Amino acid sequence: MTKPSQDWDPTAADVLSNQVAAYDEMRLRCPVAHSELLGWSLFRHEDVARVIADTETFSNVVSTHRSVPNGMDPPEHTAYRQAIEPYLGTEKVRNFEPECRVIATELLAPLASGVQIDFMDAFAVPFAVRCQCAFLGWPEALGAPVREWTRRNRDAVLTADRAMLAEIAREFETFIVGLLDERRRHAGDVAGDDLTTELMRVQVNGKPLTDAELTSIFRNWTVGEVGSMAAAVGILAGQIARAPELQRTLREVPALIPAAIEELLRVDGPLVSNRRRVTREVTLGGHRIAAGERVSLMWISANRDETVFEGPDSARIDRDQRPSLLWGAGVHVCPGAGLARLEMRVALEALLSTFDQIVPGDASPRRLAFPENGWASLPLRLG
Repeated sequence: MTKPSQDWDPTAADVLSNQVAAYDEMRLRCPVAHSELLGWSLFRHEDVARVIADTETFSNVVSTHRSVPNGMDPPEHTAYRQAIEPYLGTEKVRNFEPECRVIATELLAPLASGVQIDFMDAFAVPFAVRCQCAFLGWPEALGAPVREWTRRNRDAVLTADRAMLAEIAREFETFIVGLLDERRRHAGDVAGDDLTTELMRVQVNGKPLTDAELTSIFRNWTVGEVGSMAAAVGILAGQIARAPELQRTLREVPALIPAAIEELLRVDGPLVSNRRRVTREVTLGGHRIAAGERVSLMWISANRDETVFEGPDSARIDRDQRPSLLWGAGVHVCPGAGLARLEMRVALEALLSTFDQIVPGDASPRRLAFPENGWASLPLRLG
């Protein structure tokens, strides 16, 4: 089959300068577009929803490295997902809220009123890292290497540096295996009963998770998720800083914060795309896509599709969120959505209750580049 031409470049300067606007333009101009980096990118809600629903045609097994459970298909995915889900369930999340609130309060306490800060460095990134370490039962000192792995992983994905991605994977595996071995040496003693130790006892199909499987799970939950959480918290803060009326409403009626989070992140989401591998020839947007080719689900664009969301650029906290794909859908819907929602709600509640005013700073904010979206730096004044 003839190699398809490149319809767009996801790393072009005009795309990276404003990914949201670029994806909006692609959705209207070329909703199923090919590129060397992403394969076939799907920008319309209906195409993304079709792929999500058809796990037989569009496989999540997209890498030579086994990814648990994200990179699996049913029925294998089902068994691992059912074994892991209780550890991200309602009770675990609810029990974590007090500790999450302490982290938010401690990070906001030293921020001086009226002084311009980079909100990403001062709060969003350390909040995401500390929450992740705390939830997993890892010491706070591990936050620095987690943050560095997240940065290097992002850079390697952007440059398609497979050697660097492999090196990061090896480093992370060495770190996790050391963490697991330490717990085994102190079983019943100082290892405690944190989430990491609990996951070491999990069995799938009658067998305990291997070190490689545990490493994959923790890598997805840390290197894969810390950046998204930091980006989401930054997007939310940036949005309310530019919307004083919404900010006032959320202070007066905090119960509206969860709905505001869903809608603000629908307008400008932190997760750019996910991949699938085509298992049999299929037609999308008039293009014949062969078995073995890749498709990329462009979440940000799908959630701004004007055929599904009226006035997609405006944030309406009373909007029906059922069509939203913020957390994905189907069998691969985000298993950590409950935890993420808690952390974002706590972050916004703490920010709004600590400061009476949140406004943009004097310096210009700087956007994150693909494969992330949001703010690399976000100058704000808190008062």
